[in-house]
Amino acid sequence: MKYIICITASLFSLTLYGQDTKTPFDGHNWEAPYHLPIPKDWTIERFLIPISFAPQIRYQGVEDIRFTPGWGKVNSDGYWTYAFLWYLDGSPKTDAKIIAGNLKAYYTGLIRSNTDSTRAASEKWMPVTTAFKKVPADKGDIGTYTGTINMRDFIQRNAIKLYCKVHIRACTDEQKTVLFYELSPKPFAHPNWKGLDQLWLDFTCKRAGTPG
Repeated sequence: MKYIICITASLFSLTLYGQDTKTPFDGHNWEAPYHLPIPKDWTIERFLIPISFAPQIRYQGVEDIRFTPGWGKVNSDGYWTYAFLWYLDGSPKTDAKIIAGNLKAYYTGLIRSNTDSTRAASEKWMPVTTAFKKVPADKGDIGTYTGTINMRDFIQRNAIKLYCKVHIRACTDEQKTVLFYELSPKPFAHPNWKGLDQLWLDFTCKRAGTPG
């Protein structure tokens, strides 16, 4: 997780989403208007969109990440297993091609941000490749997609394939769109996916106690 933190910590100087533009965005203390659970021993990060390391993704909103306890532990079944939510303004167009393109830009930027420039110059650069397809929509989704991300694992410095599910939901009252990404190097039949899926099953557009 420390690799993600080194990126997101520098983003807290950005303006607070949806509030006074002079107030710094504090992702750890930001009160989300939706409900996305934090399971025991999981950790979180939040930062603003547009994303500094992937400015090609031209959305406005917040990214909200959930890391499994084993996310950064190379010998754990939970290695590289995590999920992140994009809480976006409006109703951006989304399809399999757009998802693949956004995640290619996202992980290309993420890897570069977490790779020492001297090391990167001395090693062969592995391009990120992504492939996604639309599948029957899960309950409550306006679209559901599955796919893969092939990339360089900047922790172990070798190739890794991440399997990915993407859920799309419209929060109509809030005039927001939610994209929720579940990721793991383990295939979809692995028990890791039960915990990831449960995050989405428990998501609601309004947090508890919100009127309406």
